[in-house]
Amino acid sequence: MAQNPPDIRPDRAQARLERDLSTVRPGAQPTIGMVSLGCPKALVDSERILTRLRAEGYGISGDYTGADAVIVNTCGFLDSAKAESLEAIGEALAANGRVIVTGCLGAEPEYITGAHPKVLAVTGPHQYEQVLDAVHAAVPPDPDPFVDLLPASGVKLTPRHYSYLKISEGCNHKCKFCVIPDMRGRLASRPHKAVMREAEKLVENGVRELLVISQDTSAYGTDWRDREAKFPILDLARDLGQLGAWVRMHYVYPYPHVRDLVPLMAEGGVLPYLDIPFQHAHPDTLRRMARPAAAERTLDEIAAWRAACPDIVLRSTFIVGYPGETEAEFQTLLDWLDEAQLDRVGCFQYENVEGARSNALPNHVADEVKAERWARFMEKAQAISERKLAAKVGTRIDVLVDSVDEEGAICRTKADAPEIDGNLFIDRNLGGISAGDILTVDVEEASEYDLWGVPAGSESSHAT
Repeated sequence: MAQNPPDIRPDRAQARLERDLSTVRPGAQPTIGMVSLGCPKALVDSERILTRLRAEGYGISGDYTGADAVIVNTCGFLDSAKAESLEAIGEALAANGRVIVTGCLGAEPEYITGAHPKVLAVTGPHQYEQVLDAVHAAVPPDPDPFVDLLPASGVKLTPRHYSYLKISEGCNHKCKFCVIPDMRGRLASRPHKAVMREAEKLVENGVRELLVISQDTSAYGTDWRDREAKFPILDLARDLGQLGAWVRMHYVYPYPHVRDLVPLMAEGGVLPYLDIPFQHAHPDTLRRMARPAAAERTLDEIAAWRAACPDIVLRSTFIVGYPGETEAEFQTLLDWLDEAQLDRVGCFQYENVEGARSNALPNHVADEVKAERWARFMEKAQAISERKLAAKVGTRIDVLVDSVDEEGAICRTKADAPEIDGNLFIDRNLGGISAGDILTVDVEEASEYDLWGVPAGSESSHAT
């Protein structure tokens, strides 16, 4: 079985869309296709748009040619993502001709129409009503109460057994390399009861894992003026942990109160997994980023988290080649990584983004230097991952089964988020295993990013 590639894109939903969606309306009923690019937060937006359209009587097409119009949900975070979005718009225009654009890049309509003047409409991120209006104008709905059936959980672009749960929009940070606050606005948290209602409905309909996402998860609720709790994320995590599903926290900014989340992980209500975007370790680099610049204190926090929950898994992302980054600053990052021993690590080479304040910083790093530093960083991160996974051989752990075919089962441990971390593969003793099952597995082998094992109690790898 193939290993999970270390450079897999975590944010590309289109392959799942084409695989999982087929035309669900018969005859001449209008159908809409969807191209969903960008992060899981954009994927949730796509699900909400399709759910609304499905409730209005539209069918959902998994290909361009079977659709009366196509919605392209774009990403505009990096220039490379913008180029990918423009390419996807062009492909949809060539194959279908009737294209509506939404998402983060939609905040720059002239940029889109300058490249593709034939698009029918352009709307910005999470502008659901405007997207629906554009669809109505292009393809009027034709509701049929005898045909229109909407799943209780809505239209989902993820497998049935896990789902992203978006708890807020926007961000109040002013990181110089990021334009997300300009695109999606300031922090706007969903009401606690609304989040819980959605989570309860998802679990009732078979979801075994809730992936909590936002731009700044640990800031959830701090935008409420009359809140009772100082940090509402703690109450939300506690309540989600009582639903009986795996609860995984993503995009947790390293505020001091994150330390209060960790006991919930030790108790088992929330998965012992923190996705925290540290971005760098040298204080001067962090200051140029407009990020918290206390790297030593961060190491102290990591030690405290591990003391409170020894099984905690830490994932983070970093930027190398940020403007002004010296060799000494980069070496500080490598040394910090040696001390932090993070379990899951992603790394990006800095690139300018139109509108970002970092573009104006002096001393931009040459592309070849950025590439060389990225390779050195990933080599160290891979070695750490390899050692940590090797230590799991011979242990017994729980896994969630993502898919099963004749070759085997692809699973994830509590340490693995879907599509961005590793997998655990089972290639024998598959009797009775189905997607969505939670199994106990004996780990037999490890590589740099993945594990192999067999269901607990079955024959070992050394049996004849």
